[in-house]
Amino acid sequence: MIRSGREPVRDLVSKNIRFFLLASLAALGLRLFFVWFFPGVVDDSRLYANIAENWLQHGVYGVTNSGVIMPTLSRLPGYPAFLAAIFAIFGIENFRTVLLVQVVVDLGTCFLIADLSRRALSPRAAKIAFLLAAVCPFLANYAATALTETLEIFFTALAFDLAFCGLGIGEAGMLSTRKWLTWLGCGLSVGASILLRPDGGILLAAIGAYLLWLLVCRLRSPRAGTKLSPLAIVWAGVLLAIGATAPLVPWTLRNLRTLHRFEPLAPRYANDSDEPVMNGFNRWVKTWTADYVSVQEIYWNVPGVEIDITRLPNRAFDSPRQRDETTQLFADYNRDHDMTPDLDARFASLASERIHAALLRYYLWLPAVRIVDMWLRPRTELFSCDPRWWEFNDDARLLAVSLGFGLINLAYVLLASAGLLRARAIFGVGLLILFLLVRSVFLGSLENPEPRYTLECYPVVIFLGSALFSGSLGPTKIRN
Repeated sequence: MIRSGREPVRDLVSKNIRFFLLASLAALGLRLFFVWFFPGVVDDSRLYANIAENWLQHGVYGVTNSGVIMPTLSRLPGYPAFLAAIFAIFGIENFRTVLLVQVVVDLGTCFLIADLSRRALSPRAAKIAFLLAAVCPFLANYAATALTETLEIFFTALAFDLAFCGLGIGEAGMLSTRKWLTWLGCGLSVGASILLRPDGGILLAAIGAYLLWLLVCRLRSPRAGTKLSPLAIVWAGVLLAIGATAPLVPWTLRNLRTLHRFEPLAPRYANDSDEPVMNGFNRWVKTWTADYVSVQEIYWNVPGVEIDITRLPNRAFDSPRQRDETTQLFADYNRDHDMTPDLDARFASLASERIHAALLRYYLWLPAVRIVDMWLRPRTELFSCDPRWWEFNDDARLLAVSLGFGLINLAYVLLASAGLLRARAIFGVGLLILFLLVRSVFLGSLENPEPRYTLECYPVVIFLGSALFSGSLGPTKIRN
């Protein structure tokens, strides 16, 4: 049968106040350490800040180009709105306050992850989940960086927590009105996630697909593993969709009115209408790129920066003729550091040749390697560590950071893998697993495998890791 109601989270905290207080202080200390000693204000941070400043001071959602403010749709409005709210109160470009607010948000994420474990597993697992989230250096590192990740992870954890609540996991005798509000809140959390990054839509796809699966199972077997009736599942899906898409309506209407373009999200390559897209070059990159090193050394440098062909791996060439052709393409690009339409077309032709010669490599093997790289690479991209850490030619301290972060990341992944074996039959866990799979497959399709893209999966990773310490799960098992 489905798990009966757990003790409310407030009771769990009050009964373990010393534990949660000490763990919260540890979480706060770790995050403040990164804020004070390794604050992250990168190029994307300044772009978001520029949009927020123009929006706040001039009423234009746009970027400053040669002193002129140009309306933009290259970035969704979630993070600029967050920055604008803080800048309006604490001053323009007050990034220190931005990071401190993100620290508080990330502490909230720790409690949400703990509540996930409380609902589906046990109070003991909730405490372990809170501790794993509190001391996670990757969550702490991005809390100290002015990027979307911290807010995105928070809303991902909130959406899952509300979905579990709506499914009746860890709740007993919930009022039907509250259940509908819970699903609407879940949808709004997904909508907030999408307003931060377009790939937040994966969250909607995963929850929607899981509800569809429950509906099919319920129709086939009235005793399927959920108390929700088929009609209730349909209404849950409707409220989820309404909550997720409603926040996108103002943004879509603004793009239609201001830029005369139907764009409910943001362009695939975050480009504005007057910016060309290097489709040929991007497709060629996907025929060989497999790790973050290539992103940093090649992909990000085009256009505008010299690229060194010696940085290309051997898998970028299928023959001596292709090597010569690629060398000529690089030489032509390096003359002006500009990707012209003609040059892009030549890269497209080379990409088509390589794809036709090895379909499985392009559609299966390389995406699989990119997924593995994003999951297992040391998460040190915010530091000045050498991305080629395996060559062991970095500064000793930075090399130690790379190896340490790599081992910590591996430990979290191994904990989650072992926890999955224990918790895979718990009702609701199928939703989390589906999210991991769908997001990983999507990320494997990208030409820029950045480790930060898998951070949104860490609430699930930590939840699964806590399952190892949840005690006996025998009486509460149920097939998803």
